[in-house]
Amino acid sequence: MNSESLEDLEAAIGYSFQNAQLAARSLTHSSYCEESSGGRDTLSNEQMEFLGDSILGFLVSELLVRRFPEYAEGQLSKMKSHLVSASHLHHEAQKLDLGRFLRLGKGEERSGGRTKKTLLVDALEALVAAIYMDGGLEAARRFVSRSILEGMEGRELQTEDYKSELQELLQGRHFPQARYVVVRERGPEHSKVFTVQVRIGSEWLAEAEGDSKKAAQQAAAQIALVKLREKEIDIQDGKTSS
Repeated sequence: MNSESLEDLEAAIGYSFQNAQLAARSLTHSSYCEESSGGRDTLSNEQMEFLGDSILGFLVSELLVRRFPEYAEGQLSKMKSHLVSASHLHHEAQKLDLGRFLRLGKGEERSGGRTKKTLLVDALEALVAAIYMDGGLEAARRFVSRSILEGMEGRELQTEDYKSELQELLQGRHFPQARYVVVRERGPEHSKVFTVQVRIGSEWLAEAEGDSKKAAQQAAAQIALVKLREKEIDIQDGKTSS
């Protein structure tokens, strides 16, 4: 990363690096490393993304507790889920114009890598790690507060689109598309409760209720996401196994 690009990046994120190599590495995709001649400067951002994901989760939790001391755990969990979601991080990465600073291989460049959601989200998480490694926890905290939690004071977040997130996760792992099936309806017409199952191929994955089919689908998708991410459920040829 040349000095001009580094200055532009630092202006965008509001942080000046002492170690420019950390900034460069946080924005280096593995495709760039594969085409380079080697050396420390050609390490990819994969490990930094791993670290940044954990730091981001901790700082978001801490900042939410400080800013909203009156909120219950469920409210905080919902807000955190949104703030660390791929859709929100993608939006924030676009605002910072991170795609302009990515170091990509020629093939990734030709395929539109600078606008790919996964690459931008990974780069933002790696950047959190780079700031932490360069300036410590307080520097990372300021960046997360300014760039990830901006505008949070005194308002609730919109409901996360768990169905879209689930579909993106399934597509990324080359799994079958999710299907939503209404298995029960109860209550009077003006106040029905719907029970919806999420199925992957022919297998049941999750089930939830809601006061509308849409609400039940979102609730079921959220449960399915937790199972897939935290319990590491595998899906093969339409079959689920834990």
